[in-house]
Amino acid sequence: MKAKHIGLILAVVVALTGGSYGQMRGGGQGMGGQNRGERVRDQLATLRLLRMTQALDLTEEQTAQLFPTLNRLEKEKAGLQRDMSLQIRELRALLKDPVAVKEDKVAPILASLEAGRKKVRAIDYEMEIFVESHLTPLQKAKYVIFNIDFMRNLTDVLNRAGQRGAAPAAPIKK
Repeated sequence: MKAKHIGLILAVVVALTGGSYGQMRGGGQGMGGQNRGERVRDQLATLRLLRMTQALDLTEEQTAQLFPTLNRLEKEKAGLQRDMSLQIRELRALLKDPVAVKEDKVAPILASLEAGRKKVRAIDYEMEIFVESHLTPLQKAKYVIFNIDFMRNLTDVLNRAGQRGAAPAAPIKK
């Protein structure tokens, strides 16, 4: 893809995400009260869109059609995941004292988590259908490979980061 296309895509991404380089690097709360985890999630979604644009060799028209909708769906999904994270934290707190925990407190949280998971899956499916509806058959094939490679690479990076930050395992005694 030509350099001017990449520049245009970057400008679109920055405009859609409202981000800036300083915001991406900053610590603590960002604009809009984003915490570090939310910023990382946003940056990962942006990185995925940029890599997808390159891997699929999207046209400017395709990029203009895809980015706003995908950005909106990613934000919707992030909100659901944030809510679910809070519910899981609440569930963990309830389960710390198994004697005092009551099923009537746990059941609604579990139901809400299941509903959230279903909504996230529905958004993922909507995103897949939307993206594929804007691609040529060749781009669809590249999209399948892109998704596999992107997730594999992300998993590898996270595993390496976890290994660097983890304490050495204790030797197994025989």
